[in-house]
Amino acid sequence: MRSFSELSERDLLALAISSEEEDGRIYADFSHDLADEYPDSARVFADMAEEENEHRRRLIDLFVERFGQHIPLVRRQDVRGWVQRRPAWQVRAQGIDAVRRRVQEMEQDAGRFYQKAAGNVTDAAIRRLLGDLAAAELAHENTASQIQRDRLPPEARSAEDVGAHRRLILQIVQPGLVGLMDGSVSTLAPVFAAAFATHDPHKAFLVGMAASLGAGISMGFAEALADDGKLSGRGTPLLRGLACGLMTVAGGIGHTLPFLIADFVTATIISVLMVVVELATIAWIQWKYMDTPPLSAMAKVMLGGALVLATGILIGSG
Repeated sequence: MRSFSELSERDLLALAISSEEEDGRIYADFSHDLADEYPDSARVFADMAEEENEHRRRLIDLFVERFGQHIPLVRRQDVRGWVQRRPAWQVRAQGIDAVRRRVQEMEQDAGRFYQKAAGNVTDAAIRRLLGDLAAAELAHENTASQIQRDRLPPEARSAEDVGAHRRLILQIVQPGLVGLMDGSVSTLAPVFAAAFATHDPHKAFLVGMAASLGAGISMGFAEALADDGKLSGRGTPLLRGLACGLMTVAGGIGHTLPFLIADFVTATIISVLMVVVELATIAWIQWKYMDTPPLSAMAKVMLGGALVLATGILIGSG
């Protein structure tokens, strides 16, 4: 891997060409991936991809004029200290806001890198070229901002943000909440029944683990098979199933792990405290994402949890 200072003017121009091409393809990937759910933002990124392609064509024309037809392959990953770009799918998985931030950062990072590099060289030709590239990247950033103002007015962006929040609720929060409630509440009875029937923390732990894992698998499959998401807009079955299954396991394991403690009384007290934490978390999620009044959410969840807990203790003590 070569350092930036070792690159010739020819290599620098080739590097600029490959960088512009890669950024343009990233913008195009964003546009393609977002077209169905965020059409306005997709058009923004499509315009930016075309801008990058125009810059690439201008750089190629300059390269051919100065150095001939053959453009050597010089990539960002071949240069020490160059700004690395994550794959588009990794950023896309974090949501529309992450994509918007990444696009802005791409332009800012490239401009800063060119400016820094220009200050580290003494050759007048290379310094001039790096300065020109820095100015071009700063111009790209201004162009990107203008495109977003034209293509994505506040009302369109607000509508997309509302849609993104709705998809988060339907695809992640809702199935996850169902799983957490099932795991936290439905496993209470068998765990505490086993604990009070045997007074053996280890046996209670085994029952809790079996109940938690079994419920997680069952709930995950049930959620995934219940709806393909095409008509309801609830997202892919795999994502919903994973969210529901994992949260079910998490809800059951929370009050199961304390029974790893050998002392029965200590393990039971800590487990009950974990139940309170789990139920409070459920109530908080309902208030935060489902607009449920906090007192109402807390009262309903605590009442249900207390009834199931009492049922398990009564059965185990009988």
